[in-house]
Amino acid sequence: MLKGLVSLVTGGASGLGKATVERLIQNGGKVVILDVQGTRAQELKKKLGDDVLVSVGNITSEEDVLKALDLAKSKFGKLDTLVNCAGHAQTSQVYNFFQDKETEMEHFVNCINVNTIGTFNVIRLAAGLIGKNEPTEDGQRGVIINTASTIAYEGDIGQAGYAASTAAIVGMTLPIARDLAPRGIRVVTIAPGFFDTPLITYLPEKMIEFLKRMTPFPSRLGKPSEYAHLVTSIIENPMLNGEVIRLDGAQRWFPL
Repeated sequence: MLKGLVSLVTGGASGLGKATVERLIQNGGKVVILDVQGTRAQELKKKLGDDVLVSVGNITSEEDVLKALDLAKSKFGKLDTLVNCAGHAQTSQVYNFFQDKETEMEHFVNCINVNTIGTFNVIRLAAGLIGKNEPTEDGQRGVIINTASTIAYEGDIGQAGYAASTAAIVGMTLPIARDLAPRGIRVVTIAPGFFDTPLITYLPEKMIEFLKRMTPFPSRLGKPSEYAHLVTSIIENPMLNGEVIRLDGAQRWFPL
């Protein structure tokens, strides 16, 4: 089912996106990477070969997203799957009473712009191209997979912006699935726990060790390859639709 599959992976140059690109290629797929990290994306293309194409751009830009979609159509002839991995994480308390200063509004806006608006922007622009595919026997034309976070449910101190922006992705999953269902396009969101990606590099080592202990099993950070494995499982299972899947080793966040 994955052989010949054409995917657009946002944030595909690193972290969860990179692992997804690698797994899709290993299974015979073709991928267009849309990422602001052009150098890293080109390095990955060099490693994986001609079945990977790179479009440097920002997911919040209509022009950049359309350029990536045009690349998929012109070089690969279609688009079957969209995997939204691009994201932005930032911590900032609403008010710092030690410094007697409110948070910068920019911190909150950045999370909303990238995670919420960026994700929706790519979905709305990609849906039309996916919807032009010939349907399978059961009427499916394609799959859209988004990335939220368990922080959408259990955000902690300083995570208001990231929690709000990923909660919006959770909230839009079912309505968009219903919007696109008549055209045979499925929509599923993955809500990862804490994974070993550049997105958590802002956390101190003591916090990372604490998070590992908070995960019942396996008691460690998630591996990007495990996220990528779930992506391909979603693609292969036609009954998964309109759902948000937690991928967190049964981790639940209990603030101290």
